[in-house]
Amino acid sequence: MAQITCQNLTLGYEGRAILQNLNFTVQAGDYLCIVGENGAGKSTLMRTLLHLQPPLAGSISLGEGLGLRDIGYLPQQTLVQRDFPASVWEVVLSGCQGRSGWRPFYSRRDKALARRALRRLEAEELAGRCYRELSGGQQQRALLARALCAAQKVLLLDEPVSGLDPKVTAEMYRLIAELNRRDGLTIIMIPPDIQAAVSYASHILHIGQPVFFGARQEYLQSEIGRSFAEAQEVAAQC
Repeated sequence: MAQITCQNLTLGYEGRAILQNLNFTVQAGDYLCIVGENGAGKSTLMRTLLHLQPPLAGSISLGEGLGLRDIGYLPQQTLVQRDFPASVWEVVLSGCQGRSGWRPFYSRRDKALARRALRRLEAEELAGRCYRELSGGQQQRALLARALCAAQKVLLLDEPVSGLDPKVTAEMYRLIAELNRRDGLTIIMIPPDIQAAVSYASHILHIGQPVFFGARQEYLQSEIGRSFAEAQEVAAQC
């Protein structure tokens, strides 16, 4: 079942287009990685999918039964976020605010959802810790749990392992893959490198000239996929 359909999408700022005529469909249970050069419009596309900014042209349609409140979002972490003075429990529970509406308190259901999110990410022992005192990997795990409180069907991740060491990066990718394979959550991720995309994704959306959208294996066999992977490998060695 199609959850998100983009038709003839044009993205940009202040009337200036950076990406035009983009067409793709995300099916339930997909693991889609969005790749491309820096400045190609990957993060802009993600914000547009979340309705945080409007497209310049075209349309984004959500499938039957899917609303914006069913979509969780983990943006790139800022320095201010890293120093946030709250407990992990408070940070994770705040992910339920979109569901709580104007209620001045969290319901039992909200708290149960937060506990489940921590459990799914094997982070229950972090609940009582101060968020600002955690390692980078622990903070990302807490923020991912927060996003899970909002995500019932779809999870959008913008470079979720940026700045993490290789061991922690591998652990984060494992947890994200389990959310997709075990729990059936649709993942749309901007990875920091092509290796993550080809290792975990079911589908690839390559933003650039030309645009590519298709299954992972098709991308690996395409000229644009081979060229981009080679360029990324050379850049990593420099």
